[in-house]
Amino acid sequence: MSLTQLNQTLSLPHTPTDKGGYDYDLVIVGGGIVGLTLAAALKDSGLTVLLIEAKVASAAVSKGQAYAVHMLSAQIFQGIGLWDKILPQIAKYCQVKLSDADYPDVVAFQTSDLGTPELGYVAEHQALLQPLQEFVQNCPNVTYLCPAFVVNTQNEQDIVRINIEVEGEQRTISSKLLVGADGSRSPIRQAAGIKTKGWKYWQSCIVAFVKPEKSHNNTAYEKFWSSGPFAILPLPGNRCRIVWTAPHEEAKALCALDDQQFLAELTRRYGDQMGKLELLGDRFIFQVQLMQSDRYVLPRLALVGDAAHNCHPVGGQGLNLGIRDAAALAQIIQTAHQAGEDIGKIQILKKYERWRKKENLAILGFTDLLDRVFSNNFLPIVVIRRLGLGIMQRVPMVKIFALKLMIGLKGRTPELAKR
Repeated sequence: MSLTQLNQTLSLPHTPTDKGGYDYDLVIVGGGIVGLTLAAALKDSGLTVLLIEAKVASAAVSKGQAYAVHMLSAQIFQGIGLWDKILPQIAKYCQVKLSDADYPDVVAFQTSDLGTPELGYVAEHQALLQPLQEFVQNCPNVTYLCPAFVVNTQNEQDIVRINIEVEGEQRTISSKLLVGADGSRSPIRQAAGIKTKGWKYWQSCIVAFVKPEKSHNNTAYEKFWSSGPFAILPLPGNRCRIVWTAPHEEAKALCALDDQQFLAELTRRYGDQMGKLELLGDRFIFQVQLMQSDRYVLPRLALVGDAAHNCHPVGGQGLNLGIRDAAALAQIIQTAHQAGEDIGKIQILKKYERWRKKENLAILGFTDLLDRVFSNNFLPIVVIRRLGLGIMQRVPMVKIFALKLMIGLKGRTPELAKR
């Protein structure tokens, strides 16, 4: 899909209202993976959807990021009808090795633990975003506005009015429901006055792509060091994505090293199981934070993805929580619409909040606990956590529960994932 094709949607074909705006049942602000997933999930809903993205298509696709894609997320994409487009571009992982620094005991999760051909997937940003863009572009009920900006919003009793800027011109859109899928600094959330709770960690995260000399064997690693978790995720072309968490000053110092020095430090953490490493592209650093919005919904407003919550990157949970948010919200509002109910009413939206806020909080707490328990050298905690790893490795019930929690198979399953 080209930018030219995207810009063809700028005509806003819906009939103007008597107040000069345009009527849509739903307006989604944010055309990232989560916002696009929500729009795609509503393709057969009978709802008219407007998706607003501030970045031009090429800039949105080119983001140099990669994600763990959990089993439940894959099932959601399968239910939407997207998975066959995504799967050829991503890597599977068939085992996960969990270890505590250089302690010799390793918890090895295998496909035989679940009786599945794989345990999960790893996808680069483009491999998810581009198929989603193309899919949404072909949904007759979705208008994709890119680039466009929200200037302000105004709630009325039965609708929300959204003033947007497109190609230097301002237009007014009316909708039954506004969805903020616009990231952790969400202007939509801030304009609505929704407060958040949480904190910035003492750690930053370094991400990079590397190519090992030997095969990665479709294995994902999560190594816990006292400075923070260190993850190795397999990618197509025998590449790997490194997610290296360290205290801020240490992370900054690591990023300031030249490539050879950085690779030397990386090899110390990585180990020699895959031979010599080659650094691919630039390294990036970002601060780690935990955040939970006080509310996910207000009358005629819902938040999804990073606009509603952020968690520590350990376990690769963040994007997957947002994909589940999108599937859950799509299910709630589609069911309400089919019953002739107003999708923007707080009574409807509260069903989404009750479903997702509790489940997200559980994962936020789980990732926070993992980081705090493993990111220290306090001897009693070291003894307890290593005892816990030993139990996990030797007691199948504990091991399978932990695995299902990590890959999204605990909690309520959206109907999309059952198709």
